[in-house]
Amino acid sequence: MSFHTPSSVSLTDVSFRWPNGDVALSRVSGHFGSGRTGLVGTNGSGKSTLLRLIAGQLVPESGTIVTSGDVGFLPQSLTLRVDATVADLLGISEKLTALRAIESGDVAMSHFEVLGDEWDIETRAVEALDAIGLPSDLGRRVSQISGGEAMLVATAGLRLRRTAITLLDEPTNNLDRDARRRLARLVAMWPGTLIVVSHDVSLLEQMDETAELYAGALSVFGGPYSAWRAHLDQEQAAAIQAMRTASQAVKVEKRQRFEAESKIATRVQAGKKARQENRAPKIVMNQKRSNAEVAAGKMRSNLDGDVRSAQAVLEAAESRVRDDESIRLDLPDPDVSRGRRIAELHATNGTMVIQGPERVAIVGPNGVGKTTILESLVHARDAPADGVRAALLTDRVGYLPQRLDGLDEEASMLDNVQASAPTVPPGVLRNRLARFLLRGDHVHRAVSTLSGGERFRVSLARLLFADPPAQLLLLDEPTNNLDLQSVDQLVDALRSYRGAVIVVSHDDVFLDRLDLDAVWELDADGGLTTAG
Repeated sequence: MSFHTPSSVSLTDVSFRWPNGDVALSRVSGHFGSGRTGLVGTNGSGKSTLLRLIAGQLVPESGTIVTSGDVGFLPQSLTLRVDATVADLLGISEKLTALRAIESGDVAMSHFEVLGDEWDIETRAVEALDAIGLPSDLGRRVSQISGGEAMLVATAGLRLRRTAITLLDEPTNNLDRDARRRLARLVAMWPGTLIVVSHDVSLLEQMDETAELYAGALSVFGGPYSAWRAHLDQEQAAAIQAMRTASQAVKVEKRQRFEAESKIATRVQAGKKARQENRAPKIVMNQKRSNAEVAAGKMRSNLDGDVRSAQAVLEAAESRVRDDESIRLDLPDPDVSRGRRIAELHATNGTMVIQGPERVAIVGPNGVGKTTILESLVHARDAPADGVRAALLTDRVGYLPQRLDGLDEEASMLDNVQASAPTVPPGVLRNRLARFLLRGDHVHRAVSTLSGGERFRVSLARLLFADPPAQLLLLDEPTNNLDLQSVDQLVDALRSYRGAVIVVSHDDVFLDRLDLDAVWELDADGGLTTAG
């Protein structure tokens, strides 16, 4: 399809459930037009499933999906053969083979059918590689490039193939700063329909529209993430105010109902007294009682109706208020004084010291050894001879690796956290977990049954509730694969922590929210310099 032809995706009452019966999407409707759309939502809301349905990798249980053009899809994780070539990754190997055959004199019709009118495919491929700063060797093996570079090449390949509709699922995961900048340049002028699932706020700011999957509904807002967020915050503030007003109205109607009932009781009592004292003929007294009962019934009916109406308004207002809660913690004090030296990093160009409750970020390209520094601190491992040597000056360290693989899958949430705080009573831990949005009998569920966001909170809770509390937290790319709400929860938790922090991250927006004391940049030679 030509990029000049309007492209779109329309969904009508789309439902999908997994083979085990779990519902992933239920009666989702919406429309994506030409332009760039950022798709957001909490972990488990069905964003990746929706992309796979649009791409045709999954079939909806019910409903319809209409795409006006061909679809290209980049999943979160590329499954690649190490012997695959850059041309394979770009998706043009078959066309190149046909081109080579024609150039060598083979005029079989099948070659012309494969190549179509893309006689310039090799030139455009080289230009695409140049645009992302990679060598133009189309025969280069995937094993010779990094994972981030592979993601960039695959993204460039989708654009090269000129699909009318392109779907990208978390394309910036594991990309370093330079790779993210190159991806941003690709996305900036993307033609056709582009739908991007991402938690990368910088990337979401490049979008023309923001779509959200929330509570089973898909809504689309005309603007980038920050504009959508401001609109949502304003909408929620108005909804909360409406809920408070409606709640007050219910109280007023109930009070009036109570006061009316008191008046009715007083009148009934007065009527009984009048009858007992024979103040009027019996027939008159009976008529008065009958009239009073009718009036009381009508008053009750009217007031009950007013209460029901006010309650209905309140329920409608409550339905518009989200229950997206933030973590609010009162963490144990790790007792880190300002003068306490926590760790030393001996780089090739000098020594950096973490002292007191400092918050430091280590940044730099992929592959220079940032994770190695963290692992040498937590596991007392020796760094490579040409790398940074780490000296740990406390034995109380908490580590959150990139993959949340340190949990006991068969044990419950509570047991996993209890393992890091064996002397803390279970009741105390349950109260702390409740403030971590992990409540009730839910804490007895096995870790293997949890969503990604829940697993993350258990891992973080185990770190922050350790007894004795850690004096140094080491976080390695903590926002990878986290939805935006979970990132907010992580920031809330770290702001409550009073110890030292070393964080490795490529997410500048996240780092800006941590009130860092320093940012150190690591180079390939093992040097550490203070970033501006």
